[in-house]
Amino acid sequence: MQPHRFFVQIFYEDTDHSGVVYHANYLKYFERAREAVIGASQLVRLWRDQGLGFAVYKASLDFQDGAEFGERLEIRSTWRRESDYRLIWNQEAWRPGATRAAVRGEIHLVCLDRQRRLQPIPPWEPAGGAPD
Repeated sequence: MQPHRFFVQIFYEDTDHSGVVYHANYLKYFERAREAVIGASQLVRLWRDQGLGFAVYKASLDFQDGAEFGERLEIRSTWRRESDYRLIWNQEAWRPGATRAAVRGEIHLVCLDRQRRLQPIPPWEPAGGAPD
């Protein structure tokens, strides 16, 4: 599977005092990329019509290099269905011109209903690519 590509501009507010991205922000970037794959309208429809949403069950991040203020990161995402109830996303944040990912993440998502009970993941088609 070719990874889905999503781009994030690094703003000053994303960084610590040294101008390097604060580590927790990578979780936000990965979340935005997953939303781009699934599609915001599809997520809204699932919640409104079926009372279903996704929650992070487990997250593991490996930090190799820090992105800096002013850079534009490329978030590469692939996913697989681990079971009827869990999707595993492998996501990487790439700095411009890099030869390895700055950050790698493995994010496990589960599908829950409004009462936060585990539910089977409904069928879905990935949304179109995110704009550059």
